[in-house]
Amino acid sequence: MNDLDLSSILNFLRAAEPLKDTLRSAYTAKGRAESTAEHSWRLCLMALLFEDQYPELDILKLIKICIIHDLGETIGGDIPAVDQIPGTDKNQLERQDLTELLTPLPENLSSKILSLWDDYDQAKSPEARLAKALDKLETLLQHTQGQNPPDFDYTFNLHYGKKYTDYDEVTQKLRATIDLDTTRLAQNKNKPAKL
Repeated sequence: MNDLDLSSILNFLRAAEPLKDTLRSAYTAKGRAESTAEHSWRLCLMALLFEDQYPELDILKLIKICIIHDLGETIGGDIPAVDQIPGTDKNQLERQDLTELLTPLPENLSSKILSLWDDYDQAKSPEARLAKALDKLETLLQHTQGQNPPDFDYTFNLHYGKKYTDYDEVTQKLRATIDLDTTRLAQNKNKPAKL
């Protein structure tokens, strides 16, 4: 690797650092707004923990997709599902932001990341479809653990992302278990699930 490539990679890593401060609509168990980087970290952890359930999948590819799936939010931020405006192509905007973020990188690395993101966005590969399922499940799980605002709409979560979380028997069972906590929270309003 030459010095120019090293410098380009460092510039990209510097540009990606604000993802640590990009806040989501979820809250931690202590009541702090969760960052997109924290969400991506636990999504990767989920992929690792369920690796043995998916011996036919390329787990490295799955984790790569999980790492980069929300990278474009570094620029445009996170737009929660409940705040998305009908007719606005959130994914197109996020792809544009990702493309901008990738500009410091050498073409081969930029293309690699963009290809993984496109796979995720279009749910082409089995790894991308599982990443989408786990992404929704991680969000739902966080909503059961966080100190959410009093007006948090738990019933929305009972339907959120179902077309993705119905990926297979494992993700369906995981969803059903999380939905039990979500239902309890909807009934008891904002008492986080026990750890």
